[in-house]
Amino acid sequence: MALLSVLTPVLAVVLCLVIGFMLVRSRETETTSTPSGKTEGAKKADFRTWVDQDLQDDTEITAKEEEDGDWADSHEEEDLLHVPYSPPRYPEETMLQRSKDLYTLMNQRRSVRFISPEPVPREVIDNVIRTAGTAPSGAHTEPWTFVVVSDPDTKHQIRQIVEEEEEVNYRQRMGDKWVNDLAKLKTNWIKDYLDVAPYLVLVFKQTYGILPNDKKRTHYYNEISVSISCGILLAALQNVGLVTVTSTPLNCGPQLRILLKRPANEKLLMLLPVGYPASDATVPDLKRKPLDDVMVHI
Repeated sequence: MALLSVLTPVLAVVLCLVIGFMLVRSRETETTSTPSGKTEGAKKADFRTWVDQDLQDDTEITAKEEEDGDWADSHEEEDLLHVPYSPPRYPEETMLQRSKDLYTLMNQRRSVRFISPEPVPREVIDNVIRTAGTAPSGAHTEPWTFVVVSDPDTKHQIRQIVEEEEEVNYRQRMGDKWVNDLAKLKTNWIKDYLDVAPYLVLVFKQTYGILPNDKKRTHYYNEISVSISCGILLAALQNVGLVTVTSTPLNCGPQLRILLKRPANEKLLMLLPVGYPASDATVPDLKRKPLDDVMVHI
C-alpha cells in the first residue's frame, strides 16, 4: 500500500504528459492537413457538395493572385473625363404613376418553364442585352459576357450537359430538404425548354479582365455586378413580353465553358431560356410578400 501511494502521483503526472502530447500531435495534424490560408468556414464549405465553384465570387482570390500575375496598374489607365448629367425630372403625379405602371408590369413577371418555339426577332434580344449592360459594376469593369445561343445543335448539347449534371444534383448533391422544397414547383432534371426556346442566354461573370496589352485587370465584386445586370435583363425581357426561368445549373459551368469556347477567366453564373410563353403555359399560384415584410422604414 505504501508503494502504491508513492506511485499514484507519478502515474498521474505521466498520464497528463501522455494526454498533452496526444493533443499537441492532433493539432499539428490538423494544421498540416489544411492548406494555408483556409479558414474553418472554408473547410466546412468543402463538404457542401452542392456548392458550385463557378458560382462563388472570385474578388478575394483574384486579389491574392495579383502578387504573381501580370496585372495592370490602375495608374496606367488614362484619366476619365467627367461630364454634366441632367436626367429628366418628372412632376410628382407623373412619378407616382410611372412607379405604379412599372410595378404592375413587373408584378406580372413569372418564372415560366413552358416556352413557345415561335421565333423572336434577333434585334429585340440585342436590345435586351444592351439594356442589361447598363448595370453598375465595381470600378466600372463591366465583368459580364452574355452568350446568346440559337443554333439547335448547340442548344441540344447544352441540354445534354445540363440534364446529366442536374440528375446527379437531384439524386445526390442537393439533399432531401432542397428537393422537397422544389417539389411543389414540379421541377426536375428534365429541361425540355433548353431545346424548345428560340434563344438560350448564358451569363458568364469575368473573374478578371484582359486588356489589349494582355495584362490582367481586377474585376471587383464581379458576381454582385453580374447579378445586378441579370436583374435588369429580367426586367427588359418582361418589358417586351418575353419570358424565362432563371436557372443556375450546378457543376455544369466548366463543360459549358468549353462547349461555348469561353476563356478561363469566365465562369457561368446563370442560364436563361428566352421566348414567348407557350399557349398552354402554366405557373404555380404563388403570392409575393407584402411591402411591410420586405421593407423597413427608419
